[in-house]
Order: sequence, then structure tokens, then C-alpha cells
Amino acid sequence: MSCNTDKSKTKIENPEFTKTEQKTDTLTKHLKPFNPELPTMGLLMYNGVLQSEVIATSDVFAKPTEDGKQLFNVISIAETENPITTEEGMHFVADYTFENCPKLTALFVPSAYDMYAQVHNNKLVNFIREKNKETKYTVSNCAGAQLIGKSGIADGHKIVTWIGGGEQLQKDYPNLKVQDDSSVTFVDDGKFSSSNGNLTSYISALNLLEKMTSPKHRKFVESYLYLDRLQNWKG
Repeated sequence: MSCNTDKSKTKIENPEFTKTEQKTDTLTKHLKPFNPELPTMGLLMYNGVLQSEVIATSDVFAKPTEDGKQLFNVISIAETENPITTEEGMHFVADYTFENCPKLTALFVPSAYDMYAQVHNNKLVNFIREKNKETKYTVSNCAGAQLIGKSGIADGHKIVTWIGGGEQLQKDYPNLKVQDDSSVTFVDDGKFSSSNGNLTSYISALNLLEKMTSPKHRKFVESYLYLDRLQNWKG
């Protein structure tokens, strides 16, 4: 047996181990301060949300410049302070609630596999409607388009939803210009953009990132995330 089970002996041989463990504060190290002078990207969350659609946006906008400069505030928002449970079973605690959410530059509206509860949640729909009055950009991914449709904020604009969901979306919200989800992955129409969701949420996030920064920074973030490896993957 090569594992040392004598804890007292381990402490003698490694006197700095416990000290280092106590001094390290990984939470503080990775927290990014809220800077009111920076654009604020709001990530909406609720029970049953597809976590990839939240993670994709935070992945893209939380990355710094090549010289380490923070460009955005990236915050999460939910109806209450209680932890939400994602479709995949993870528990997320939002930074803000509907009541104390700061002014947003962009709002990202994700989806769930079952949108009935969300579409019939007046507080959620009203939050999207009110925030749209102040945002410069509003983005939906996958069935988040149903919340956009319910709110009425994108009437007359092009939108795309999950693959197979477009026909019903058009029936439910005839004022939307629903695109063919069998061939369209991403749509950009004025302040509104949308995608099929899941991992294609990276496309909507990267597109907006380029709008708000530059093609060069987008390319840097894509490289930071190894998206080039994903696109050109070989066994």
C-alpha cells in the first residue's frame, strides 16, 4: 500500500499544506466586481431552464480582453432568491431578483423543455416586457421565443425557435415573423436576435459580442473557448 494513512506524519512532512489550504480563497479570486460604467448583460433563469443556454452567454461575455480587461457585467436574474433547479438537475442561485435587478444593456431569455409554467407566469412575462424598454438588445434562445411572443415586444420582427417548434409559435403569436427552424439557426433583426438554442446559444452570444466590441475580440473569445477545436475536431 503506497497511500500514507498516518495523518500526523503527513502534517510533519508537509508543514505548508494546511497553511496554504487555509489561506487560499478561490471564491474571492474569481468574483468579478460589478462596474456601473460597463454594459450589463442579464441572464434570465427559472426552474427547468436549460443550463447550456445560461452557460453559453456567461462563457462568452465574462471573458476579458487579451490584456485582461473586464468588458461587461454578467449577472443572473430569477423571480426569487431561492435556488432554481435546471433541467439537468443543477441548482443555481441568481445574483438579482425581478425587484432589485439593475438596468440592463441586454437581456437573454432561455428556454425549458416545458414552457407552459413560464408562459403563464405573469411576473416573468411582465419582467421581460418592462426590461425591454431599457435594453439595447433582447435575445431569445430555443423556446425562449415563446416568452418573447407572449410579451409582445418583438411583434413584426423575425424570430426563430427550436427545431420543430416554429409552426406552433407562429400559430400562438401571429404577429411574429417566425423563420423556418429546419434551415435557420440564428436570426438577427434590429435589437432582437434568436437561435435554435442549446449549444447554438453560443452563436447568438458571439454575434452580439461582435456587435458590441469587434470581430477581433470575438475571434479571441472563440479561441479562448477552444471553439475552433470543436468546429475542426478530429479523432
